Amino acid sequence: MNAEELLRQYAADEINFSGANLVGINLAGKDLIGINLSQSDLRNAILMFAYLNRANLTKASLIHANLSGTNLSQANLVGANLRDADLHGAILQGADLRSANLTLADLLDANLSGADLRNTDLSGANLTGACLRGANLREENRRYAANLRGANLRKVDLRGANLTGADLARVDLRGADLSEATLRGADLTGADLSGAILRGAFLSEAILVQATLRQTNFTNAKLERANLLEADMASAILKRAILPDAKLGKANLVRADLSFAQLSRTDLSRANLEGADLQDANLTDAYLARTNFRDANLTNASLVRAELSSANLTGARLQGVMMPDGTLWQD
Repeated sequence: MNAEELLRQYAADEINFSGANLVGINLAGKDLIGINLSQSDLRNAILMFAYLNRANLTKASLIHANLSGTNLSQANLVGANLRDADLHGAILQGADLRSANLTLADLLDANLSGADLRNTDLSGANLTGACLRGANLREENRRYAANLRGANLRKVDLRGANLTGADLARVDLRGADLSEATLRGADLTGADLSGAILRGAFLSEAILVQATLRQTNFTNAKLERANLLEADMASAILKRAILPDAKLGKANLVRADLSFAQLSRTDLSRANLEGADLQDANLTDAYLARTNFRDANLTNASLVRAELSSANLTGARLQGVMMPDGTLWQD
């Protein structure tokens, strides 16, 4: 079917084009609101700036399709194949993309706010500057989780997004805004979140092993039982962060702000906290074997029952510190 025939039928109120062969069709800028293109072959189609609001594209093949600037708000793209598709600046607000294939897709500056991305494959996709505010990437079971491995999410807006259990290993999230986002149990192994904002984010049981978190803002973030082994958190902001039972062994926390942080039972063995601010921090029962607190500010911190025997406290400020035996520091 060619573009002229499809548009003629659509103008006559025909919207069902399910299973149609539309390879390479040019429908740029056309009004196709509510059209049914489920299971259609739209490989290499030109759909830039088209209006496909509430369109049914279930299991459609859109490989290499040009959808830049296309309006796909509330569209049904369940199981659609968008591999290598150009979605630069596309509007996918509230779209259903469950189980869709978006590997290597270009989603630069795309609007995916409120989109359902459960089980979506976004590996290698470019999401630089995209808005995923309130998007659902939640893992419901091991076979139903979004895959973002290797994706470029630099400066992406993920405020309030649900990324529970998402696969974000080695993802580029530099400068991203994840305020209030849910990342419970997410895999962020080796991810780069330098300068990212995670204020009030939920990261309980998240895996951040060897992640780059330099100057990352974790103010008021919940990181209970998170695994941050060997993470680079130099100059990170963890003010009032909640980190009980977290694993921070060998982590780099040089000049990090951990003031008022909850670090009870946290493993900080061999961590480097040189010059860090731990004022009023709660380190009750913390494991501090060979932890480096050189020149750190521990004013009014609690070290009750903490393992402190082999820690380096050279030059540390200890005024008002509650020591492991429950007594106040005596200079």
